[in-house]
Amino acid sequence: MRKPAMVAVLMLLALCMATRVAFSGAASIGVNYGQVADNLPLPQRVVQLVQSTSISKVKIYDANPVIIEAFANTGFQLIIGVKNEEIEDMQDSNKALTWVQQNVAAYMPASQIKLISVGNEILTGSDTEMMAQLVLAMQNVHTALTTLGLADQVKVSTPHSLGVLSSSFPPSSGAFRPEMRDTIIKPMLQFLAQTSSSFMINTYPYFAYKNSPQDVSLAFALFLPNPGITDPKTNLHYDNLLDAQIDAVVSAINGLGFANLPVIISESGWPSAGDQNEPGINIENAQTYNKNLINHVTSKGTPLRPQMGMDTYIFALFNENQKPGPASERNFGLFHPDMSTVYNPTPAQPSPANPTPSNPTPAGGGTRVWCISRPGADPSALQTSLSFACGAGAADCSAIQPGGACYEPNSVSSHAAFAFNSYYQKHGRNYWNCYFNNNALLSVTDPSSGSCVYPSQ
Repeated sequence: MRKPAMVAVLMLLALCMATRVAFSGAASIGVNYGQVADNLPLPQRVVQLVQSTSISKVKIYDANPVIIEAFANTGFQLIIGVKNEEIEDMQDSNKALTWVQQNVAAYMPASQIKLISVGNEILTGSDTEMMAQLVLAMQNVHTALTTLGLADQVKVSTPHSLGVLSSSFPPSSGAFRPEMRDTIIKPMLQFLAQTSSSFMINTYPYFAYKNSPQDVSLAFALFLPNPGITDPKTNLHYDNLLDAQIDAVVSAINGLGFANLPVIISESGWPSAGDQNEPGINIENAQTYNKNLINHVTSKGTPLRPQMGMDTYIFALFNENQKPGPASERNFGLFHPDMSTVYNPTPAQPSPANPTPSNPTPAGGGTRVWCISRPGADPSALQTSLSFACGAGAADCSAIQPGGACYEPNSVSSHAAFAFNSYYQKHGRNYWNCYFNNNALLSVTDPSSGSCVYPSQ
């Protein structure tokens, strides 16, 4: 039923291209590529999917060799993971070295692994022994990277949930839970600061709204107009819940003396479907949250850190049908497993914080517009985008096959131009449908020649 045009391809994420560099601490948008499903496409097809967007970073939850290899020589920056059950092994420095050799060094530099996440939300789990092992595991992984000469290129951290805080509202009251503050958190922050790494936080305004819909307004959670709140201690005003959550974390970090430690939003998202007793869930809210999240983090910092950007990883790339729990847990994806979009995002209206994209659809009632390959684009990059357009992108490429009306001139640039235009016309004629990793541009000049006719509307 929810089958918009085949692969509008992270159009939501492509909005970051139009909103970035609005402040000095520019942030990047990444996506979480989870695999708790039995019906996902092959990693090679996933790479093609993501290549057609402006996204530059991908986070996975393990060290899946097929995925790491699939992203080789693509320019994507990767976060890979030591699984929770592997943390015990990382207590042994020799095992940590072997893990890094097999899962990191073996794939670099072709695969741009930039960070290793050691476990996920360990400190809010129930395994107290694993909690106590976490910092040493991180240290041993970093030591292994140092031994292999990779510590400057690959950082080590671990993602947390907001449950690591004992207090989070108002934001200035943010503090870590006392039972782990001095024994685990402070040594961890020390490690992150000394190794020039970042504190990773999984933050979901949706869950705060779900748990207390009578206290948390939907507009506050979705970045929509609302009165907001003012922190009585700092007198800083918050017009959205994400900023309040992040600044609670920042306050807790500051309270332990690490005021300049960078923060990464390692997960954030909104489900598009759920059970009947789960409030605030529908496609429109998911679309609104993710669109506004991208616009927000790529244009400004938080009230406590207005000039410090935060790389942000959308959760998630796909709906994952084997995730346990309520239905919402299986419906955070931007895409269905068949690579069709769960919803078809629309761009935000231009504003000073969200400038008009450099390559907008030309205005004017009946103007005819074509999407063509960018002059001077790298032929190998064009070939990759051409393969996507004619494959998963479902463009009509019959005319550029041998004997077809547009086969000549037989060049990758000419064939890519026809394929890009077919994709653009088929998938909505929005400016983001003519991106192709910046290998395409819009034109009001008809590229047709003789019997080779480029369609337009």
